[in-house]
Amino acid sequence: MARIIVINSGKGGVGKTTTAINLGASLNKLDKEVIIVDANLNTPNIGLQLGAPIVPITLNHVLKGKADIEDAIYEHSSGTKIVPSSLSVKELTKFNTKKIPEIARKLSGMCDFVIIDSAAGFGEEVMAALEASEEIIIVTNPEMPAVTDALKAVKVARGMGKEIRGVVVTRHRNAKYEMPLSSIKSMLEAQIIGVIPEDKAVKEALTKRDAVVHTHPRSRVSRKYHEIARKVLGEKIEENRGFWGRLFG
Repeated sequence: MARIIVINSGKGGVGKTTTAINLGASLNKLDKEVIIVDANLNTPNIGLQLGAPIVPITLNHVLKGKADIEDAIYEHSSGTKIVPSSLSVKELTKFNTKKIPEIARKLSGMCDFVIIDSAAGFGEEVMAALEASEEIIIVTNPEMPAVTDALKAVKVARGMGKEIRGVVVTRHRNAKYEMPLSSIKSMLEAQIIGVIPEDKAVKEALTKRDAVVHTHPRSRVSRKYHEIARKVLGEKIEENRGFWGRLFG
């Protein structure tokens, strides 16, 4: 059975969907069968970012009992499989989010990893996604409001008895207004498993409707997402601590 990982954040706009897509694509490049599920039912982005904005059957149809989950799986040209949600306003009502855990379990029999991109915040669809999870990765940028909301997400997940697999800090610039990584780790009481630098390659990948690990495989951001995937697989990554850190560490 597959590992079910939910990508969650307390605040929108921090790179949660980008992380879900690139973690899934990186695992796929490491020869793992991956299905990425867009469980952000009200403001979905997976299909939009991967060039499948309008498809005949979506997660919304499955939640309404109008289709089977097998019919809502689409394969990207890269080989990564996705279950998009509908962009149609007509599909925003009368779906049963309580089916999400059941759907995740069914998908887990078809692949090695189910990556669920949840909505931001703490609404009904988010709680259903968290309920479906075995592991949770929290995404935040290094600014205080985002980290504060990430702390709420951590507390909610732990209150449900869920494992926090780690934290991914996105859009890192080493700017003075950013919280130090050590402070973020201390505040969230969770391991930081990846720091994604601010990189124009991410926006360029969006215009190409693909993961940045495919469009810009040698970029800094791609290397960082690849490292996160290897950590998820249990590999030990040697951190670059500089000359003196290596000499005396």
